[in-house]
Amino acid sequence: MSNVKEEAVFISEKAKQLFPKIDFSDTFSTTNQENSIEEITNQIFNTAPKWVEFLFKMRNSIVKFFGLKTGIPDDYSEDFKVGGYVKFFKIYTITDNEVILGANDSHLNFRAIVHNTNTPMYNIKVTTLVEYNNVKGKIYMAIVKPFHRLVVKRMVEQAFYQSTKNN
Repeated sequence: MSNVKEEAVFISEKAKQLFPKIDFSDTFSTTNQENSIEEITNQIFNTAPKWVEFLFKMRNSIVKFFGLKTGIPDDYSEDFKVGGYVKFFKIYTITDNEVILGANDSHLNFRAIVHNTNTPMYNIKVTTLVEYNNVKGKIYMAIVKPFHRLVVKRMVEQAFYQSTKNN
């Protein structure tokens, strides 16, 4: 059995209201019955392997030439609360079983949803939603999509590994 699997897109009722249209979406899931939604979110987004951090640095050095955001926002805070940030993703919503993070930029709007379905297996669903704002967003996603799947799968795997380390 795999620690992480890609599955049919999972969108909660709250997440369905995020964008008027969704141009790209995917969901990866893993199992973690031990940690809170805050801990799981931090395991996924704050424990990236070095090769993932390298890819983000490469991305930032390339996209700044196209006028896309790469710096730390003025309102940056690492407090785990609505309006705070996990890495460079702003927190939009926190409930007991769901965290919605993301970013808005000139080319696209992006949300990452971490949801705990409380099912026995693959209870943690990490869904990516993207809304293109223009043709630059569509081109950008065409370029990053193959890397996106590798990176997200590896990041979601961090929540599983963290869970099994305590056993």
